[in-house]
Amino acid sequence: MTDLLRFNTPAAWCDAVMADFDSFLQDHAAAEKKASGMAVSMLSHYPDRLELVRAMTDLAVEELTHFREVVRWLHKRGLVTAADQKDAYVTQLRDHLRRGRDEFLLDRLLVAGIIEARGAERFGLVAGALEDGPLKTFYRSITRSEERHHELFFELAELYLPPATVASRLDELLDAEAAIAAALPCRAALH
Repeated sequence: MTDLLRFNTPAAWCDAVMADFDSFLQDHAAAEKKASGMAVSMLSHYPDRLELVRAMTDLAVEELTHFREVVRWLHKRGLVTAADQKDAYVTQLRDHLRRGRDEFLLDRLLVAGIIEARGAERFGLVAGALEDGPLKTFYRSITRSEERHHELFFELAELYLPPATVASRLDELLDAEAAIAAALPCRAALH
């Protein structure tokens, strides 16, 4: 479902990643850690939404497992995790979050789903560029996980809000995301 994105990551991005894969791995580790924290934040913010709490609990554990796996790849390469840096892509997307309990919930779910869709697209590009072997297998697996995650966020949005409302807001956010993604520099980072 990553075909919903309205901007395709250019080949130059993948070239930049492959030219400095160590930096990409460090950024990937940070992204997985932040994704786990985001899931915990959501379940804490909406304790009365039982389906969301259940889903975000599972997601937080899965994202932290991915973090652990990326850290293992870093250590195999003689590297360590790097200090977290602000992600301009995520920050700019979060600027589109509206106030109001239902609006904020909808926007958080849709923005998270869009971020996961972009991750699926980009991890898929990385998997396609890697030579056959365990690292390629790992990135294929991560790609499938990101695809499931973005679908989960959209399903949760439709569980709590009318599908027409979800579709309309998703359309707006996809336009915003395309503009943000198009302006990103091609560097050895997920975003």
